[in-house]
Amino acid sequence: TPRPSADRGARLDHLRRFYDSLALLTRTLGGERRLSECTGRMDWPIRGVYFFMETGEFRTDSGSGLRVVRVGTHAVATDSSTQLWSRLSQHRGPARSGVGNHRGSVFRLVVGTSLIKKGRYDCASWGRGSTASREIKDREQDFEKQVTKVIGSMPFLWLAIDDEPGPDSMRAYVERNAIALLSNYEKHILDPPSRSWLGHYCDKEKMRASGLWNSNHVDEVYDPTFLDELERLIERLGRRL
Repeated sequence: TPRPSADRGARLDHLRRFYDSLALLTRTLGGERRLSECTGRMDWPIRGVYFFMETGEFRTDSGSGLRVVRVGTHAVATDSSTQLWSRLSQHRGPARSGVGNHRGSVFRLVVGTSLIKKGRYDCASWGRGSTASREIKDREQDFEKQVTKVIGSMPFLWLAIDDEPGPDSMRAYVERNAIALLSNYEKHILDPPSRSWLGHYCDKEKMRASGLWNSNHVDEVYDPTFLDELERLIERLGRRL
């Protein structure tokens, strides 16, 4: 049953406002990027929030264009030293070899699991254990490369928010509320995934039902005032660039 607090009309208005903000962010950054085209030598902010989209996944209620399929950040634990590019590169894997490590990226893990369940690939050791021997990793290399291709082709945006690491950071606030707004989990369905979305094969029920490659925060109620902060952050970024 959809949650009463997630009023369809209000949420639709908030989704439109969210995507209007992302349109401004796209213009500010000079366009979306793809991880397959990115390097660590680019001018990345130290910390930020990222928004992945997926080719073929279009918005059908809030407007036109691609829908966001994953929101993420990093350094939400106090004293964490993870930087934005290091987190993005974990999702992508090394550019030269394309052999990423799905044990270091939940995004890679669930995309790979979905590819296997769809019947495209066979990799019996996928997702087993937090570490693996060199022999196992060698056997997984070809499949890791396929996951790298899928994630590397997804258009994405990032927003610089260079605040201190911690669960109360602005980055964590934006991530949490953006996911809750976008999520269709136990809510009225808005901008649903296409029938061919790879995430339908995911083994995580919250991801399938939310329409996102996220499971944290998909069942939460968003605070609409986060949109004010999002707009302010993007406008401030535009003045700096």
